[in-house]
Amino acid sequence: MRKLLVGLVIAGLTIPSVFAAQGSVDMARITCADYLAMSPTDSAVFSAWMSGWFNQKKGYVWIDVNAYTRNVASVKAWCTANPTQTVMAGLERSTAGQ
Repeated sequence: MRKLLVGLVIAGLTIPSVFAAQGSVDMARITCADYLAMSPTDSAVFSAWMSGWFNQKKGYVWIDVNAYTRNVASVKAWCTANPTQTVMAGLERSTAGQ
C-alpha cells in the first residue's frame, strides 16, 4: 500500500508538468505588440530564441553578445513604431540584404 501511495504522489507531481509542456506557440504570429507586452523573462527567452533561429538561418556559428544586445534594442525600437506587424516580418526585412 505504501508503494502505491508513493507512486500516486509522484504521478500527481509530474502530470501537471507534462500537460504544461504540451503547448505550442507559432513564433511567426507573435506581433510586436505581443513582444513588447511580454514580461522581461519571456521577452529575454523569445529574443534569444529568435536570435538563435535567425543566426542558424544565416549560417552564423558564433555569438557576439554586444551585437545581440544592439539587435534586441533595434528590434524593440522597430516594434514600437510597428506594433501591428509580426516580429518575424521585421526580422526578415532587417536581414534580407545580408
